Amino acid sequence: MTATTGPLAGVRVLDMTRLAPGPYASMLLADLGAEVIAIGGGRSGLPVPALSRGKEFISLDLKTADGLDALHTLVSEADVFMEGFRPGVADKLGAGYAELSALNPGLVYCSVTGYGQNGPMAQRAGHDINYLAIAGALGTFGPSDHPPTLPLNLVADFAGGGLLSAFGIMSALYDRTRTGKGRYIDAAMVDGVLSMMGMNFVDWQTPTLPGRGHGVLTGSMPFYRCYRCSDDRYVAVGALETAFFERLWATLDLGTVPNHFDESTWDHIEKSLTTAFETKTMAEWTTVFADVDACVTPVLEPHELATFDQIVARDPDFALDSVPVVPVFSDGPTRRATDTHVKTEEVLRRAGVAEDLAHRAAAAGIPSSVTGLSWPPL
Repeated sequence: MTATTGPLAGVRVLDMTRLAPGPYASMLLADLGAEVIAIGGGRSGLPVPALSRGKEFISLDLKTADGLDALHTLVSEADVFMEGFRPGVADKLGAGYAELSALNPGLVYCSVTGYGQNGPMAQRAGHDINYLAIAGALGTFGPSDHPPTLPLNLVADFAGGGLLSAFGIMSALYDRTRTGKGRYIDAAMVDGVLSMMGMNFVDWQTPTLPGRGHGVLTGSMPFYRCYRCSDDRYVAVGALETAFFERLWATLDLGTVPNHFDESTWDHIEKSLTTAFETKTMAEWTTVFADVDACVTPVLEPHELATFDQIVARDPDFALDSVPVVPVFSDGPTRRATDTHVKTEEVLRRAGVAEDLAHRAAAAGIPSSVTGLSWPPL
């Protein structure tokens, strides 16, 4: 499934990660044209099915000499290697940075973990909720009179882990064009969340963000929150700036425009907006504000996306079972095929592994289908 087009055409990525962050990062690289070989084996299974687009799958048992030899042969011709084990595990498997970079000094090696390679929590298990908590983000999400609100697993897993891993890999590949040398990337989800929270940390315990549930972007201000419509659906209102707020107020025909930055007006604004939005359905308000630049949009549910005009305009083939290709380049997105069948011997031979070794390594591995695999523990 080697791509012949795209910014990363000709780049070979070996992906031994399992949970969402690593497979998401390698899928982004595949979307950009990289050849991605996802390596599973034994009870550890293979990567997340929804993030399998554009990849090929093999199964190797690194506890066998043939499995390890096959991996080392792949590494000698690879550009990127990714793993998501707890610190030290890859070394024990014969797949640590020191061993693999000795085989291929130009190798970009990325370790994707929750807490990073060092520190008192480096060996501890965790999930998105834990990384958000440790990074000071979870304590800022949600209303002040309820427990913190979980943003699915978007922030730590996909953004702090997946996106920033892909960013680090791309940066290291570029650096290699100048130096000829690879790099080791210690991609920790906690670090990624800390980075993304930078602006909010500066604002913490100031009028902009005095505490959880209070502040400009938390929903405590009546012109930056969601409002219920007559059909129990919601619209999102983000009328922060004066021009947007004035258009919002005028479109709703609410009379004299109050000074929305004066906190003494907030009760009036909240009651007025609440009453107004309850008079029409979400769809009706979507039509009303379609040509009004007031930062008012419908709160869509996933099953509605494939028929929403903006989503369809950007990606006519959008479907919930196919992650959009991003970013979009001038020649348009290219959605590569998804094939989750394990083809160990075929892929190894094409990648330059000797025929007899490819056959033995494939036989020693434990082939599996990506579909239906449960997530292994961290």
